[in-house]
Amino acid sequence: MAEIPFPSPMVPASGRAEVFVRYLDYYRETVIAKTAGLPEAELRSSRLPSGWTPLELLKHLRFVELRWLEWGFQGRPVDDPWGDRRDDRWFVDPSEQAADLAAALRAQGAHTTAVITGNDLGAAGRPGPRWDGADPADLERICFHLLQEYARHAGHLDIVTELAGGPVGE
Repeated sequence: MAEIPFPSPMVPASGRAEVFVRYLDYYRETVIAKTAGLPEAELRSSRLPSGWTPLELLKHLRFVELRWLEWGFQGRPVDDPWGDRRDDRWFVDPSEQAADLAAALRAQGAHTTAVITGNDLGAAGRPGPRWDGADPADLERICFHLLQEYARHAGHLDIVTELAGGPVGE
């Protein structure tokens, strides 16, 4: 895995779309690297009262991108947009492997990049079930939401990996 440098505001970008993509790529790879640095037992167990595991978080982030961009913004039909959940909590089947979940997250990230760079940030999402009857959000608002989701969860994972003796830092 190639390390992605922190997307410093000092590095010029061609526009807001590139800034969003850089940050999303950075956080996605940070989460993948942190989970890759944990032993299997730590990936599938929780150190927190809420009970989520690092693998569940990895899978959750893939579905977050899927729900907001494919199901929401693009209005595509998605068979199971909540496939990261079972009984109203995150879920990873014992047969699912970390490498496969990381590959799925990267593939979803490639789709995310294509959507962000291929559309105007002011474009509204297509009406559909993702919006539950509300007006669809525009792409820029979705990007901000994705960034806050990644930043928050990457911070959660920082704490978990530190407690587990895994990689620390940015």
